[in-house]
Amino acid sequence: MPDPQLTYYDIADGVTAFSSTRHGGFSQGSYGEFNVNLYCGDQSEAITQNRKALCGVLGIAEDRLIMPHQVHGTGITQIGKTFFLLSEDIRRSVVEGIDALITDVREVCIGVSTADCIPIIIYDPEHHAAGVVHSGWRGTVADIVGHAVQSMAVSYHSRPEVLRAVVGPGISLDHFEVGDEVYDQFAEAGYPMDRIARRDDKWHIDLWACCRLQLEALGVSPDHIQTAGICTYAHSDDFFSARKLTVRSGRILTGIVLH
Repeated sequence: MPDPQLTYYDIADGVTAFSSTRHGGFSQGSYGEFNVNLYCGDQSEAITQNRKALCGVLGIAEDRLIMPHQVHGTGITQIGKTFFLLSEDIRRSVVEGIDALITDVREVCIGVSTADCIPIIIYDPEHHAAGVVHSGWRGTVADIVGHAVQSMAVSYHSRPEVLRAVVGPGISLDHFEVGDEVYDQFAEAGYPMDRIARRDDKWHIDLWACCRLQLEALGVSPDHIQTAGICTYAHSDDFFSARKLTVRSGRILTGIVLH
C-alpha cells in the first residue's frame, strides 16, 4: 500500500499538522492519486483505501478521521469524546453542512477539504486544543476564522495571544481573479482593499493576506502565524485545484492530530 505524501507543519511538540498532496494513493484521473473526500465524485473504493493509508501514517484508528461536509458557511462543530459513541449515520449528520471543527480529544484527526479555498489550522498550546477551518472567499468575508477562535475560547478558554495558526495551501493573489461583485463584498466587510486586492484585467484578491489579517485582528501574534505559501492553481500537479482541474477532481485534506 503506498503511503500518502504529506506536507507537515511544525506547530508544537505533541501535534501532527499537515496538508495532503496528490501523491501516494489509489485514486485515478483528476482524482489521482490521493483523495479522501467523500463528496467530490471519486470512487468509494479508492477513498476507503486512501483513508486507511492515511490513518496508518497518522497512527490513528480509521474511525478517528473526522471530516465535515462543507457548504461555504460558518457552521462549527465541537468533536468531543461522546461523538464516538454515536452511530455512523448520526456522526455524519453532526458534521453535515459544517465548515470548521474544534477538538481537544487526543489521537483524533480533524480535517477540512480544499481545492483553492484556504485551510487554516489553529492550535492552543495552553489547553492542547485545536481547530481546522475551511475559509473560501465566502467564509473569509463572513469571518469564519473569528467564529472558530471564539468557539475555542468558549469551549476551551483559549486565549488568542497564545494561539498558533497555519494558513495552508490555496489559490494565490496572482490566480484568484474575481468579479466586481466579489470585490464589493470584501470591501463591505471592511477589508483594507489597498492591501488585499489588485486590479489587472479583473480584480484579484489575496486570500492568504485576508486570513492573516483576520487572525491578527483577533489577537493572534504575527510571529505565531505560518503561511504555507503554496498556490494550488500554480502547483496543481502536486495539489488539487478546482479552477485548474474543475470541481470533478480531488481535494486536499488539511488536518491536525493531538497526541
